[in-house]
Amino acid sequence: MQKNIKNTTSKEQMLKKIRHALLQKREHPYPNFEETALHVQETHPLDILFAERLTAVAGKFVYCEDEVSLIENLLSLAEAEKLRKMYAWEPPVQQLLDRYEFPFFRTEKDFAEAEAGITTCEALIARSGSVLVSNGNAGGRRLGIYPNIHVVIAYTSQLVMDIKDGLSLMQQKYGAALPSLISVVTGPSRTADIEKTLVLGAHGPKELYVFMID
Repeated sequence: MQKNIKNTTSKEQMLKKIRHALLQKREHPYPNFEETALHVQETHPLDILFAERLTAVAGKFVYCEDEVSLIENLLSLAEAEKLRKMYAWEPPVQQLLDRYEFPFFRTEKDFAEAEAGITTCEALIARSGSVLVSNGNAGGRRLGIYPNIHVVIAYTSQLVMDIKDGLSLMQQKYGAALPSLISVVTGPSRTADIEKTLVLGAHGPKELYVFMID
């Protein structure tokens, strides 16, 4: 006995429509999908694009013409935020700060009271305004996580468009001995888990500064 279409379930009707659609020969809707660019082509210079994207995620961008400008801006930040305990553990950063007699802590003394951590980075990702960091330097990751303020010192030569470009820089630097921890920092730490209210500094620094030296 033939089943009346009215007596078929909605599921059976749906499956019948799917089978019918699969039997129909159609042109490929996206013939050049693999060749299509993932992102819209950016026209801004990398430094401007990075500054815009970093600012958009609540980060703070500081352009420095040279090392003297960097020290002047660091002093302005310390004065504005009333910072007295700024830490730097990486030898290149320590040498730079020592050269201009900038006061900082080089050991872990009173680290629980640290107000700011000064670190380098692996690369600056312009498309997202992110900072590519790793545990491949003497500072590890604590300086960029524990203090309320994370200060990143970077150079224009570290500007790249995408994460893959940043990873290529790291491969050139480390070869096969890549660091065990590679992370992307996009603005200050944030969460909206509690009552969907955005809170900065929930799992890390409340403020992220990127001082870029030309």
